[in-house]
Amino acid sequence: MSDPYAAWTEEKRSAWLYRIIAACERGTPRETLFVELARAADEQAGIWENALAGQGKAPPGRFRPDLRTRFVARLVRSLGPRAMRDVLAAMKVRGMALYSGNAHPTPTRREDIGKRHRSGAAGNALRAGVFGVNDGLVSNAALIFGLAGAGQAPATIVLTGVAGLLAGAFSMAAGEYVSMRTQREMFEYQIGLERDELEQYPREEAAELALIYAAKGLSQDDAQQIADRLIEDPERALDALTREELGLNPEELGSPWVAATSSFTAFACGATVPLMPYLSGSGHALQGAIGLTALGLFGVGAAMSLFTGRRAIRSGLRMLGIGALAGIATWLIGAWLGVSMS
Repeated sequence: MSDPYAAWTEEKRSAWLYRIIAACERGTPRETLFVELARAADEQAGIWENALAGQGKAPPGRFRPDLRTRFVARLVRSLGPRAMRDVLAAMKVRGMALYSGNAHPTPTRREDIGKRHRSGAAGNALRAGVFGVNDGLVSNAALIFGLAGAGQAPATIVLTGVAGLLAGAFSMAAGEYVSMRTQREMFEYQIGLERDELEQYPREEAAELALIYAAKGLSQDDAQQIADRLIEDPERALDALTREELGLNPEELGSPWVAATSSFTAFACGATVPLMPYLSGSGHALQGAIGLTALGLFGVGAAMSLFTGRRAIRSGLRMLGIGALAGIATWLIGAWLGVSMS
């Protein structure tokens, strides 16, 4: 970070938030961790204060948290640090991996240091795909059944159904792109800050890493030894600091374009199911749409059981029931509007 004053402000803000978190964790081993992290942040702020003095600039004076920081602190006190983990990580508060259910395992041997671990990224992508298909299936089926209830011609239903498919798919893709892009930029910014700090004061970073390992159950000596070995290799050190201090997996920042394409495809696949009988020109298009939608809903529900641990049949029937309620409701609304507008 090139601006010493901005770096001083960030370290003092982190120290102030560490003390807020420590107060929330009173009586637990995490309290000690965050008290020590606050002390370490104050020491790093002192380094930047000396840098300002070396440039002949006035000292920054007493730190006063801004409105955003005070608001986040209030939320931490009200909701707890775990609920605010992502927000705190975005503000460069370290140690958030302790609140992550899939935190990076603590290394216990030299060969474990900096070792990359696979996480549930594939499972998360599969889960997102299943829910995307479900969104497209339910929303477009409800739209088609509403038009059918209003007595619209098959050509009108096809046109509206295709428009609904494209509108929904593009909306999902755009939302996913913006969300993933923003998240990735935030993570890259945090990792960049961590890289700068590792270059400027590696000993202090090693001490912070040792505190986190000690809070996870290692003895202080073992934790310090592992942290010291990590700092010897900048790439492994950055990997470990990113995982342990920020709670991020640098291998899984995600691609905005892949996320957008996946969302578009999943939604479009689901939305195509109730449209297929109308596109084929079947004389019993509505009945075919109902049948295919029912099969699709049951299949999606059964697929969701992979993530919930419930029985596939029960999960499938539940999703079928939810979709049936949505379809019946929109069909009745369409029928009522069709009568009232005729």
